[in-house]
Amino acid sequence: MTDPLLQDLLALAQEAARRAGALLRDGRPADLAVAATKSSPIDVVTEMDIAAEKLITGLIAERRPDDGILGEEGAATEGTSGVRWVIDPLDGTVNYLYGLPTWSVSIAAERDGETVVGVVAAPMRGETFHAVLGGGAWATGAWDGERRLACRPAPPLDQALVSTGFNYVAEVRAHQAEVAQRLIPLLRDIRRGGSAAVDLCDLAAGRLDGYYERGLHAWDVAAGDLIAREAGALTGGRPGERPSGDLTVAGTPGVFEPLQGLLEDFGAWHD
Repeated sequence: MTDPLLQDLLALAQEAARRAGALLRDGRPADLAVAATKSSPIDVVTEMDIAAEKLITGLIAERRPDDGILGEEGAATEGTSGVRWVIDPLDGTVNYLYGLPTWSVSIAAERDGETVVGVVAAPMRGETFHAVLGGGAWATGAWDGERRLACRPAPPLDQALVSTGFNYVAEVRAHQAEVAQRLIPLLRDIRRGGSAAVDLCDLAAGRLDGYYERGLHAWDVAAGDLIAREAGALTGGRPGERPSGDLTVAGTPGVFEPLQGLLEDFGAWHD
């Protein structure tokens, strides 16, 4: 039976992601990466990031004023309805700065602490991914209509394509590079997409076999984690734990556990 509340939350998340994505796409100066302006390019990106979050939170506050909100750019309200929104208005800021297409708007809704709705819009790729808890994962794109997502059949680990990301703190990056260096000979290859939300959606769509990253926040993964799980992927952190800032791991069944085990052996979760 379809839960009317979840359908309402999904519709609101889709509208907010669509509008924020259009703002970011259409409001980005064409010469952003090289523009000589009164502020640095990073300042311009920050302004766009904040504007997108204000658009999203304003729409939510208008439609559902009793809901809580947690946003990357500082939005934080407790709420009284039992619903909380977890928002990353621009996941992949460096890609956005350079004009690369892999950036996204990520919006999740939690009910009583459990993620029940996730939407990830990737405007420059022309794709939007969404999931409702228990309802599968879906996407719209260049194809007609909505497409149900399913992760790939699990290959042997040495034939797995795995994506990751790197922190911007030099010491952490150096350790992450050491982990990647040890992993590469054991996998088909490693990719670095630049948006955790898109990586998780690409796993859901069968474009990756696995994904891992250290140092993520709730807003980076909330929507993408649900979408990946609803497409049949497994997700977690260190063995027996949920995804966290220490480590986020996702993969097709058959890739997830051996990948997680290697990351634990290699100390991917610490310096």
